[in-house]
Amino acid sequence: MADTPKLLEVKVWGEHACFTRPEMKVERVSYPVITPSAARGVLEAIFWKPEFSWRVHEVAVLRPVRHSSLVRNEVNSRASERAARSWEKSGGGFFAEDDRSQRHTLALRDVAYVIRAEQVIHSPNGATRHPLKYRDQFARRVRKGQCFAQPYLGCREFSCAFGPPDGTEEPEPITDELGRMLFDLDFDDLGNGTPVFFSARLEKGVLRVPQDLYERLGARRA
Repeated sequence: MADTPKLLEVKVWGEHACFTRPEMKVERVSYPVITPSAARGVLEAIFWKPEFSWRVHEVAVLRPVRHSSLVRNEVNSRASERAARSWEKSGGGFFAEDDRSQRHTLALRDVAYVIRAEQVIHSPNGATRHPLKYRDQFARRVRKGQCFAQPYLGCREFSCAFGPPDGTEEPEPITDELGRMLFDLDFDDLGNGTPVFFSARLEKGVLRVPQDLYERLGARRA
């Protein structure tokens, strides 16, 4: 029987968060809790190396789920490399004022989570340090508040603070079926991503991520 991996922990919190449901095409509506891919993004913003990847095992919800209705200015068009090259050759450019619209966002407010995750080394020969060194480096960065990029909760304007749990954190007593939740994107060799979903459930304030999903994504998300 395989040993249960020792999980690393980080506490994250922020004033607002929005983990957008992909089925909402126009207005942004957040999942009630952070998604596994968003949690992985927070971890990678704090510490990332090409020789390992993060597996999120569970997330503890530390505060009640509260929503906040916001109106945000967004542009309608996506960035296009073809358009940028055309502007470079023939002039012109993108003017946000001509392509701007106001969109409603149903976000979360006053959120806090404890993310528990595992570092998975892709290849021992490709790692420059012993796996324990990576664990220690992550823990040290969390204690010091160091990060490669500012972590955020779903949207870049919703930045978050982070630090080590102090041992007093208690999950909210919430048990609920959350329905289909986005796990991650499964990218093929051409870079095309296929969304992978799972049936999410909060059990006494803890969202547990099925670990077999990582196997389905293959070595690129090992």
